[in-house]
Amino acid sequence: MFFDTLITGANNLVWSLPLVGLLLLTGLYFSLRTLFLQVRCIPDMLNQLRKGEASPDGTSSFQSLMISLAGRVGMGNIGGVATAIAIGGPGAVFWMWLIAFLGAATSFVECTLGQIYKEKDKDTGEYRGGPAYYIEKAFKHTTAAPVFLVYAIVFSIVTVVAMCFFLPGVQGNGMASAAYEAWGLPHWVSAVGVVILLAFIIIGGVKRIAHFAVLVVPVMAILYIIAALIVFFINFDQIPHVFGLIFSSAFGAHAVFGAIVGKAVEMGVKRGLYSNEAGQGTGPHAAAAAEVSHPAKQGFAQSFAVYIDTLFVCTATAFLIISTDMYQVFQGPDEELIYAGSVPEGTDYGPEFAQNGFESVFHGLGPTFVAIALFFFAFTTIVAYYYMAEVNLTYLSRWIPNRTARRALVRFLQALILVAVVYGSVTTTGNAWALGDIGVGAMAWLNVVAILILQGPALKALKDYQQQKKAGKDPQFDPRLLGIKNAEFWELRADGLVRHGETGEDLEKKVAGR
Repeated sequence: MFFDTLITGANNLVWSLPLVGLLLLTGLYFSLRTLFLQVRCIPDMLNQLRKGEASPDGTSSFQSLMISLAGRVGMGNIGGVATAIAIGGPGAVFWMWLIAFLGAATSFVECTLGQIYKEKDKDTGEYRGGPAYYIEKAFKHTTAAPVFLVYAIVFSIVTVVAMCFFLPGVQGNGMASAAYEAWGLPHWVSAVGVVILLAFIIIGGVKRIAHFAVLVVPVMAILYIIAALIVFFINFDQIPHVFGLIFSSAFGAHAVFGAIVGKAVEMGVKRGLYSNEAGQGTGPHAAAAAEVSHPAKQGFAQSFAVYIDTLFVCTATAFLIISTDMYQVFQGPDEELIYAGSVPEGTDYGPEFAQNGFESVFHGLGPTFVAIALFFFAFTTIVAYYYMAEVNLTYLSRWIPNRTARRALVRFLQALILVAVVYGSVTTTGNAWALGDIGVGAMAWLNVVAILILQGPALKALKDYQQQKKAGKDPQFDPRLLGIKNAEFWELRADGLVRHGETGEDLEKKVAGR
């Protein structure tokens, strides 16, 4: 009971009204500063995904997008949407759309920063980057450098804890709940099975799962959307009702759901951020791994990931649930039922809403299809979480000279994520989501404040890209021409001094010798 109270208190503290307002206003601010690039630059997004190329040191823009989507497309797209509707009513879907639309501009800024300040791994030569890197490097040449270094270290610590303890439990809980609904498997059985498979993969190496994610995520996402579209066309006559219900509930005009409009905003923003991760600081890790000639190119590619995640997959889930009337809505801390829908008695809110929605159309197949889709979505998400946690642990362990000690930390990290998956699988849905919200919210607070301070280089990169493109050039990036400091990789690249296969240590020697 004490632990439950502690989780609830921490969640309420992190997810206070200021964070909801900060996320919405930040997205609006960057939309205005970039002249709504999320609309006018859609051709650039699609073009980059089509033409991007990989290298021995980095992934293509498309591969980077798929790795990013492995972390984005997960429990939030199915169980998260259902939970948002259960607590905030159908109106929560509108606020998920809004945070995705505004978040696409936020994603561009953070992912472009990830590219600008990326560096090569000292041992492997692969590209590494993320919020910790750009927070430290952007002001490394100023007197404020020690402050930003501490800030970067704090972000890395929070990210390691969030990615390996708070967030994996939500994915584990979703998989276990879906398996129980589909096949009657006890939650602990699902937990054991997932942990064994996860341990085999993360101990054996993350690169293997990256290729797996690139193949599996788009296929499962497409199949899921197609299945939802079939329901969409079968229930075609429900379209006016669904969209009317979403908009009336979002602004308090609905007779039943109007009383919870505040929860609709909160849950829409919460679940929207959890799903598309715009502003959370996870996207820049995958963005930094891409091989591009200009940072803005990958910024565009990652902006499109927000659309795929929320406007496509989440909307498919929302329409499925609402059009089939397979949802319930609760009000207040005691979760008083204010709308029962057509949900079978005893159904817990979460993936079961989507399973029942599919079951109403595909008799005998709904629970199984959602359970399989959730397994692939959630499993690749957990591995993506681990990858991001390890990147940040690598950042933190730069100050540990002993290699054995560094490897011991990695093993501890692996054990921590396994424990989190087990706990999330067997705990209540509410506790799993509360822990996930704490992780998402803490990272969002730190990263959004950081990109508001560090936005200059990203906006300069956008302007530079557009000017070069207008002149008929394939944009190439030289940070010195824009007054951007400490982007050593790009300086060496502009001078023709970067060779594929070189390590970060090789580049450090070149920087020192200039």
